[in-house]
Amino acid sequence: MLDGANFAHLATIMEDGSPQATMMWVDREGDHVRFNTVEGRVKPTNLRNDPRVAISIYDESKPYLNAAMRGKVIEFRHEGAEDHIHALSNKYKGKDFSIPAGSVRVMLVVEIESIGGYAAEES
Repeated sequence: MLDGANFAHLATIMEDGSPQATMMWVDREGDHVRFNTVEGRVKPTNLRNDPRVAISIYDESKPYLNAAMRGKVIEFRHEGAEDHIHALSNKYKGKDFSIPAGSVRVMLVVEIESIGGYAAEES
């Protein structure tokens, strides 16, 4: 599912302990899951305070096939982050991403600690 153009939901923990979730483009690098965002947004701020995440994803062609993962961000990678957002944009939209002037991209690399899934027929 991570290799296809399936949207993932990334949940982080706000400073006050409340959850925050965002639908995002996603891919993987070996066993690590990768996301891409802009410095200054709530996700990287939350993750620098608490690197724990929950991720859910489902197969767009088979919506009842899904996975839930938990892990932690192990790297905030600036090098290659612009190339990464272009690769994600091509995967999901078929074209390069339009990066706004002055924005600083960051790739979030997640080490998965647990994974579960569910496959059911539509009822």
